[in-house]
Amino acid sequence: MSKKPFSGGRRNARPGGPMGGGPGMPAEKARDFKGAILKTAKYLKPYTIAIIVVVIFAIGSTVLAVAGPKVLGQITNQISEDYVRMQFYENVTENLPAGTVLPPGTTGEDILAQLPEDARAGFEENIPEAYRDSLLKMSFDEKPKIRFDIIENIALTLLTIYIVSALFSYIQSFIMSGVTQKITYRFREDISKKIGRIPLRYFDSRTHGDILSRVTNDVDTINQSLGQSLTQMLTSISTIVGIFVMMLTISWQMTLVTLVTLPIALILIGLVIKRSQKFFASQQQSIGEIGGHVEEMYAGHTVMKLFNGEKRSVEKFKKINDELYKSGWKSQFFSGLMMPIMIFIGNLGYVGVCVLGGYLVIKGHVRPGDVQAFMQYVRQFNQPIAQIANISSVLQSTAAAAERVFEFLEEDEEIPESVNPAVLKNPKGHVEFDHVSFGYNKDKTIIGDFTCKIEPGQKVAIVGPTGAGKTTIVNLLMRFYDVDSGSIKIDGVDIREMKR
Repeated sequence: MSKKPFSGGRRNARPGGPMGGGPGMPAEKARDFKGAILKTAKYLKPYTIAIIVVVIFAIGSTVLAVAGPKVLGQITNQISEDYVRMQFYENVTENLPAGTVLPPGTTGEDILAQLPEDARAGFEENIPEAYRDSLLKMSFDEKPKIRFDIIENIALTLLTIYIVSALFSYIQSFIMSGVTQKITYRFREDISKKIGRIPLRYFDSRTHGDILSRVTNDVDTINQSLGQSLTQMLTSISTIVGIFVMMLTISWQMTLVTLVTLPIALILIGLVIKRSQKFFASQQQSIGEIGGHVEEMYAGHTVMKLFNGEKRSVEKFKKINDELYKSGWKSQFFSGLMMPIMIFIGNLGYVGVCVLGGYLVIKGHVRPGDVQAFMQYVRQFNQPIAQIANISSVLQSTAAAAERVFEFLEEDEEIPESVNPAVLKNPKGHVEFDHVSFGYNKDKTIIGDFTCKIEPGQKVAIVGPTGAGKTTIVNLLMRFYDVDSGSIKIDGVDIREMKR
């Protein structure tokens, strides 16, 4: 038997513990936002039909919801028009000579034509431009009144629109909820299968808490984001487009005032998102680290106490917790800026629309109900933009979580089993280590050029101090790990040709 000295100690089962040994946590990779989102999107592909149905119902719900304010504005227009008609009727009839009998079918235009020039000019000056045609063609056969029958029909139409919109929204949320749960199931299933194919050296280089965080917390983050953010993104975009079209149908001038504030909001939001992105990535990393540290200290508390490591453990926990606090505070701070920015910019546009809308009503270009509907659209226009801003913040956290999950799923797997594995029908027990070299980390060799032959029936005791490699030899023989170089044979057959 010949053997060169072992060039390193045994591995630490739980790196980064109170003793300070082990390979330690790997550095977080640079964030790839686009790549993480695209990889997540691939999980949506099997559910394309369901997502198309969700999109259809989301658009339908949005279109109906967007139509609501304009229908409501028709009620205001009807009331205001009826009121103006009543006032016009009273003013005209009061100025007619006593005892005047109007022939059937007399219109406002007929009466004004019979008035003196001065009186006619005074009436025409006071007629609102928006109602001029309606008043001149109005019949004087009976006194005008508020048309509650028309208002009732409009109200019933509005109620139907909102009920159907809510129903569509419920259906698309129900379908999307099922899709997200199935996607989460696939994530967990893929992770479960992956765990059985990952070499043990992967678990040696990471704390158990960090691995658990990837397969639980990070997957839950993706699930919540898909369930909420995806549908909100669809409805928000549809709402913006729908509201923009409806505003154009009311007044292009007021629409222009509203759009002037949009680039300002987008620029400010873009700056906030750019700053917050790195803090969300740091937050996810810190969550994994603190979970790993707590799990490690709990599992190894007897060893920690034995070597008087409580103080160092507490100090390390405080350090990780401080990092989590800082990254979490900064990420939430920048996320919290989204809504105040949108509210402030939205209020600027709101004031501008109010002033311009009043002017246009006076000039007769629009009616009061149109301004009312437009004001609602301005409020609704800011809401989906604010939602998209908030979703952008959520996507930062989702991308960080997805990247950590896909890092796990894309880890190198065990060397594939032999297609035709060797089978020892009558094992004799001859074991040979032939120039074996191995290290748990590539940069640190534990066993160097180790050669040993054990004859059948021979008893061999492996002794040595802690870290000499006793457990490592057994792990290699059991093929928990594959050697870096050399070979291990049983009865002359390389164990890599056998099943594990």
